[in-house]
Amino acid sequence: MGKISYYTEEGLSRLKAELNELKTKGRSDIARQIAEARDKGDLSENAEYDAAKDAQGLLEMKISKMEEIVSNARLLDESAIDTSQVSVLSTVKIKNRKNGATMTYTLVSEEEADLKLGKISVGSPIGKGLLGKKVGDTTEIKVPAGTLEFEVLEIGR
Repeated sequence: MGKISYYTEEGLSRLKAELNELKTKGRSDIARQIAEARDKGDLSENAEYDAAKDAQGLLEMKISKMEEIVSNARLLDESAIDTSQVSVLSTVKIKNRKNGATMTYTLVSEEEADLKLGKISVGSPIGKGLLGKKVGDTTEIKVPAGTLEFEVLEIGR
C-alpha cells in the first residue's frame, strides 16, 4: 500500500494526463526504437538495441510508480476545507516578523508544489511550520538560512 496523497482537481488531472502520455506515446516511441535497432542486424553487439531495452525498462518502472501514485491519489473536497486553521490547500498570508514582508502561499501536496506559483509543499519547512496554526499565531520556522518568525495574517482557500 502506497502513501495516500491529496490533490486538487487540476493536479490530479495533470497527473493522469502524464501517465496516459507515458503509456501511449512513451511506449510507442520505445517500441519504434527497439524495432529500428532490431532491423540493424546482430543483437549481440547492438548498443542501440541495449539502450532501447534499458529505456523501456526505465519507462515501465516510471509507469508503474505513477500508476501507484494515481491509485493512492485522493481528490480534495475544496469546499470542506476548514479555514479556522492552516491545512492542506489553505491559502495563507504570513508576515515575516523581522523585516515586515508579507507573503501568500497555498499549501499543496509534494507533487503539486511550485514556488513560482506560490504553491508550497506541506512537507517543506515553512509548510510544516504553518500547519495547524490559526490567524494571529506566530511560528518560528527553521530554514537553511536560519530561523524565521512568521505571523499568520489570513487563512483562506
